[in-house]
Amino acid sequence: MLVALGFLMVAVFMFLIMSKRATPVVGLIAVPVAFGIAAGAGLGIGDMITDGIKSLAPTAALLFFAIIFFGIMIDVGLFDPLVKLILRLVRNDPMRLVVGTAVLAMVVSLDGDGSTTFIIVTSALLPLYMKLKVSPVVLTVVAGLANGAMNIVPWGGPTVRAASALGISPSDVFVPMIPSLVVGLVVVLLFAVQLGYSERRRIGTLELTDERLLVSAGSGLRRSASGSGSGGSGDAPRTGGGSGDAGSDDGQGFVDGLDPERPTLRPKLLWFNMLVTVALLVVLVMDVLPIPVLFMVAASIALTVNFPRVKEQQEAITRHSSSIVSVVAMVFAAAVLTGVFQGTGMVEAMAQWLLEIIPAALGPHLAVITGILSLPFTFFMSNDAFYFGVMPVLAETASTYGIEPVEMARASITGQTFHMQSPLVPAILLLVTLAGVPLADHHKKVLWRAALVSLSMLVVGVVLGQIPW
Repeated sequence: MLVALGFLMVAVFMFLIMSKRATPVVGLIAVPVAFGIAAGAGLGIGDMITDGIKSLAPTAALLFFAIIFFGIMIDVGLFDPLVKLILRLVRNDPMRLVVGTAVLAMVVSLDGDGSTTFIIVTSALLPLYMKLKVSPVVLTVVAGLANGAMNIVPWGGPTVRAASALGISPSDVFVPMIPSLVVGLVVVLLFAVQLGYSERRRIGTLELTDERLLVSAGSGLRRSASGSGSGGSGDAPRTGGGSGDAGSDDGQGFVDGLDPERPTLRPKLLWFNMLVTVALLVVLVMDVLPIPVLFMVAASIALTVNFPRVKEQQEAITRHSSSIVSVVAMVFAAAVLTGVFQGTGMVEAMAQWLLEIIPAALGPHLAVITGILSLPFTFFMSNDAFYFGVMPVLAETASTYGIEPVEMARASITGQTFHMQSPLVPAILLLVTLAGVPLADHHKKVLWRAALVSLSMLVVGVVLGQIPW
C-alpha cells in the first residue's frame, strides 16, 4: 500500500508541475498532505511536516543570507568587471555565451556549493542572455548540468555521505571516478555546444526577419518621403536593445542588466568586497563553520560596510526580497514532501520493494543497478535518505555477491547530475527563480540530458573497472 501511494504521489506531483497545473509551492504542499492522509498519517502529519521543516531550516537560512550577500555584491559592482570581460569574449555569439556558461559553472562549482554557483553564474551572465535574446532556460539547463556533474567532488556532499554510510574513505570513492567526471563534463560541454548552436540559428533567423521588416519599412518611408523632396538614408535603422548592442567592444552592452551608473556602486570598496567574498569561499571549503552561519556573518559585514545607514541596509534587503521569498517558500514547501515521504515510511517501503523485485540472477550486477537506481532515488528523496537509508541495504545485499562497499559507493554517486535537477534540491529552485524560468520548462529540457550525463559517467566507471559489471 505504501509503495503504491509513494509512486502515485510522485506521479501526481510531477504531472501537476510538468503540465503547469500547479505551482511548485502548491504541488509540494497539497499533494503530500493529501497522500499522507490517505496513508493513514492522521493528525500525526503535523509532526512529520514539522520534522521536515526542522531538517531544511538551515538550508532556508543559507539561501536567505546567501541571496542577500551576493545580491549586495552585485549591487556594489563586484561582478561588473567579470561581466565586461565575458561580454568581450562572447562577441555577440550565443554559442560562445552558452559554452562560457558551462565553463564558468564548472569552475565556480569547485566550491562544492550549488547555491553559490548559481547566484554567481546567473548574476554574471543573465544580463548577457537578455541582451543577446538567448533563452534563459538554456542558462538553467547548462548551469544545472555542469554543477550536477561537479557535485561528486568530495567536499560537495554525496561522496562524503556515501563514504560515511559505508565506513570507507571518501578519496577511495572519488579518485578512481575522476575519469568518469571528466567524461561527464565533456558531455555537458557537448550539450552546451548543441544548445548554443541551436540558439545561434534561432536568433539568426529572428534577426533576419527583423531586418527584412526594417528594410521594408524603410523603403516605404523613402517612397512616401520622395514626393516631399526630403532625402532618406539607404541604411535600415537598428533597434535599441538588440543583439548588435551586446557585442560592443567598449564593454557597455550589459547596461540593461547591470547599470554602470546605479547609485549602489561602491568602486572604492571593490578590493574589500573581493577580499570578503574570497575569504567566505575559502572558509566555506575548509568547512570550519556551518555554511548558514558563514553567510549570516558575511551578509552582516557586507551590509554594515557598504551601506552604513540603517535606511540603506533596509533598502538593500528589500531589493532582493522577491527572490528571497520565492526560494525560501519553495524550500519550506519541499520540507512537506520530505517529511511525509519519510514520516509515513514510503521511502523505506519503496526501497525495500525495489530490492525484492530484483531477480537473484541480477545480483552480481547490483553495482550497475545501484547506479541506475540512483537517478530516480536521489531525484525523489534527499541525499541523506538515499545514502544513509537505502545504500546500507543495497551494499549489504551486494556483499553476498562479492561486490565491495567502495564499488557500490562509486556507482551510487553517478546519479548526482540527475539528482541536482530535483525540486527537492533548494539550489535548483534558486537557479530557476533567479533566471525567471518556470521549473517545468527547465525540467522539459534538462532531465533527459541529465540522465545521459549520469549514465555516461556510470558507463565509463564500468569500462575502466571502477564499478564491477
